[in-house]
Formats: sequence, C-alpha cells, structure tokens
Amino acid sequence: MSGIYVHIPFCRQKCHYCNFFSVASDKYKKRFLDTLTEETFIQRNFFNELPVQSLYFGGGTPSLLSFVELESVFNTIKSTFLIEKDAEITLEANPDDLTIELLKKYRDLGFNRLSIGVQSFFDDDLGYLNRLHSAGRAYDSVKEAQKAGFENISIDLIYGIPTLTDEKWQKNLDIAFSLQVPHISAYALTVEPKTTLDVLIAKKKLPAPEEEQVVKHFRILSDAMKYHEYLHYEISNFCKPDFFSRHNSMYWSGAYYLGLGPAAHSFNGITRRWNVSSILHYATLINQHERYYEEEVLTDVQKYNEFVMVSLRTMWGCDGSKIRALFGESVKDRFVYLVTNYIQKGMIIEKEGIYFLTEEGKLFADGIASDLFLEPEDGSKREPPPSSI
Repeated sequence: MSGIYVHIPFCRQKCHYCNFFSVASDKYKKRFLDTLTEETFIQRNFFNELPVQSLYFGGGTPSLLSFVELESVFNTIKSTFLIEKDAEITLEANPDDLTIELLKKYRDLGFNRLSIGVQSFFDDDLGYLNRLHSAGRAYDSVKEAQKAGFENISIDLIYGIPTLTDEKWQKNLDIAFSLQVPHISAYALTVEPKTTLDVLIAKKKLPAPEEEQVVKHFRILSDAMKYHEYLHYEISNFCKPDFFSRHNSMYWSGAYYLGLGPAAHSFNGITRRWNVSSILHYATLINQHERYYEEEVLTDVQKYNEFVMVSLRTMWGCDGSKIRALFGESVKDRFVYLVTNYIQKGMIIEKEGIYFLTEEGKLFADGIASDLFLEPEDGSKREPPPSSI
C-alpha cells in the first residue's frame, strides 16, 4: 500500500491548541500553489510506478482553496502518479467552508471521503478552542455532506476540554451517533508547548485540562463506541466495519507515503524525511533547485520502537512472530520478558503470540510502549533478560 499526503498550510485563524504548521493568511497562496506543482513533478518517481491507494488533502484547511485551485492541484497529482481507480481520496474541511453546492463539486471531482473538523457540538467548547464555526453549523455541514452524496464521512471530536462536562461529552457522542457517520476520530485535548493554549493557561486566562476528566471522558467514549458497535481500531479512531481510514492505516502498517507541501513527511521504507516548515523557505529552495527537506535513515532500533509503539495502538496488536522475523530472536525474547509485567497488571493481554492493550492499558499506551523500547547503543538504560543475551 502507498499514499500521498498534500499539506495545504492555510487557516482562517489558528486554533488555540494547534501545533501543526499553518499560517492564518493566504498572502503567499499563489506562490505556494506554483511551488506545489513543481514539487509534484520533482517527486514523480518516488513510488517507482507503485500504484497509490490513498490521496489525502490535509492541513491547515484544504477547503480554504477555491474550487478551481483545488481542482488544479488534484488534476496535477492524478496526472503525475498512478492513482488506483478505487483509491481512497480524502478532503479535510471545516464546517464553515462547506456548502451543498461545493460538496457536490468535490464529489464530482473525485473526492470519496470527507473528514470534517467538528471538535464539539457545543459553542462554549468551540470558543475555548478558538474555532470559528458554530455548533449548529457543525451539525448542518454533516447533513449537507450526506445530501451531496458522501457516504464515507469522518468527524473529529475533542474531549477533556475544561468547558466540556461529562454530560455534554456524552451528548456530543449521541449527536455523532444520530448523524450515523461511519468514522469518528476522538482526541484528548493536549496542551502542546508554545501553542496559544499553552500561553493562555500559563497566564491563567484559560483553565487547563484535568487528567482525571480526560480519563473519565476516554472511558465514556470507549463504552459508547462499543455499545454502538464501532470498532476501536486505533487509540483515537473508531469506525463501522469496512470504514477504516485507509490513509491512517497506511501510516500504522509501515507503507510508503509521500508528503507534498511545507512540513509534510515522507517515508520510503528506509528513510524518513520532512519538508521545511516555512512557505517562503520551501518555495525558495525548490525554485533554486536546492534540497528542501531534512532526512534520516532509520536504524533498526528506531524501526523496532516504531513497530511496537504503532502496533500496540491498533486493534491488530503487536505480533511477537513479526518481531522475531524483523528484528531477531533475542529482541523478541526481550520484548516478551518486559511485556510480562504489563500482562500481570492487566494492561496487556496475549492471544496466540499477539499482544493487545486492554481498555485500562489504552490509557497508558505511550508510557507502556516507551518501556518496551530498545535504547540506542550509546545510551542503553535497560539490561536485556538473560534469555536474550
């Protein structure tokens, strides 16, 4: 499997919690679009004729592009790469950018999946997050997308917001279920360093999220999704059967992907690279035929750590036989030795050599994974078990 991610780095305004690269101005939009076309041509041989199963327009806010601009980028990519006929083609959009006329145009162009940044169906939560759209507009945008012919719709929700009571969080989920969207991504509010939210909390202008509330909301979320028969296929992602995000799953399975645009990441099985996080710098380097990205060759330790971290987060679990095949018997023995502690604590279960986080374990996914990591050779902090020596 392989995919393309197109980063459109423009927003009407920055959300308080956002730490992704984007700009609240379209001053350099034309230059960006011209450079994006040039980068697409530069990377035309990235997949070596391997067909692309996923094309994802993210951001930023891709729906801020005019339809003509989006159509031009879309057609350039489709004419440059081998996109499979049944490829998943996703557009991220904010509720306030969508109209039923525009949605129909997106469908006719070839988009078959829509990811709508709802975040909450309550205005006070949206105000805390500095979102522009209203709760009513969020609801209407989903209904309009369905009327326009979109069946594969995902919405984003955020929990742990200080203004979001347990009752309101349950109501958010009930509204989502009533809309019958087949995919829901739900994220805990995280205060990232140097974001506006981080500054406002430090100045005591906004209350900070409370860990106890975040944990409670996650449990409400997990129970509600199970009751409504959504598959909890990754820590933050839930879907009805056959509505897995092909694009997200591609990242978790180690597939090749190409990122186009400033700050976009790419992976070819051996190296990972990331484009510069500046529109002007990105454009200048490409226009001058200079390297516009940083790059690293992944070590076996990095590959193992990522395999453990990512696979444990999914419903498919971490397969001990794959660890043996990819990294060797001693690494697999070490993993089994260390994971036993979490099995005894009820945070991981093992079935036929595959290891899964329990509901309790999912609350501590990152910490559990890091405890199972291999340390770099120059900074090992943990002795391997005797059987792996």
